[in-house]
Amino acid sequence: MSGIVVHLPRGSGGVVDGEPYGDAVTFRLGPGEGARFGRGSSRTPVELRLADAAISRLAGEIRVTDDHWQLTNHSSTHSYLVENPEGAGEYLRVPPRRVGAPIPFEFSRVVLPTRHDTTVSFQVFAPAHVYLDPEGAGDSGESLTVTAYSLDETATYFLVLVALCEPWLRDESPVAIPTTPQVVERLRGHAACVKLTSRAVSSHIDYLAEEKLRIDSPTEAEVRRGDRRNGKREAVVGLALRFGIVREEHLALLPPRAEPAAPGQWRA
Repeated sequence: MSGIVVHLPRGSGGVVDGEPYGDAVTFRLGPGEGARFGRGSSRTPVELRLADAAISRLAGEIRVTDDHWQLTNHSSTHSYLVENPEGAGEYLRVPPRRVGAPIPFEFSRVVLPTRHDTTVSFQVFAPAHVYLDPEGAGDSGESLTVTAYSLDETATYFLVLVALCEPWLRDESPVAIPTTPQVVERLRGHAACVKLTSRAVSSHIDYLAEEKLRIDSPTEAEVRRGDRRNGKREAVVGLALRFGIVREEHLALLPPRAEPAAPGQWRA
């Protein structure tokens, strides 16, 4: 699957009359497609509307290529920041009037300055990043192969996937899939997961299933939400193990497991 997903969280589109502005907005763009963002107007329509007097009617534009996207800054005065939420403070600044700045991050948060004490931001996911097969790294340029499932082994979603697969890889429980709270607890000791929440884990599982592993979700309307979630979790684990996407050596990415408390002792 190629293209990007643009997501504006609810209430992140600015401040109007002292209240957070905007419903949640999510849309997908394919290669060659674009979307404009800004305050917009009847004469300047935009696909992503942001509300703040400091934001231009036409503030910027996103343009999708095969495996990444570009950002054009239409402002003549303001720079925009593109942050990598998983990059330990990594970001790049797109200066005023910059056209087609390539964005290298798989996860991005586009941040615009405002006249309030908060910024306006929206998210862009670019799941089509392609990674070389590590086993073919020594081949010549023409014979290199890429992985069928382009996962970043340094990303948080990969840690979630490894945690889901851990019981199988340790041959502990071939039938039980860790629940979302269990995944949160399992990853709590990892430096990148100190603030990981159950909601974030669920979002990572959805991202793995829909964008990275291309698993079709159940379509039966009568399927209850809990069953649908479990089915997606089982499908993600099954595919990851069947194709060796997660292997025993990946267990080293997880934090050390807590030792069980001895009888009569409390475990901190």
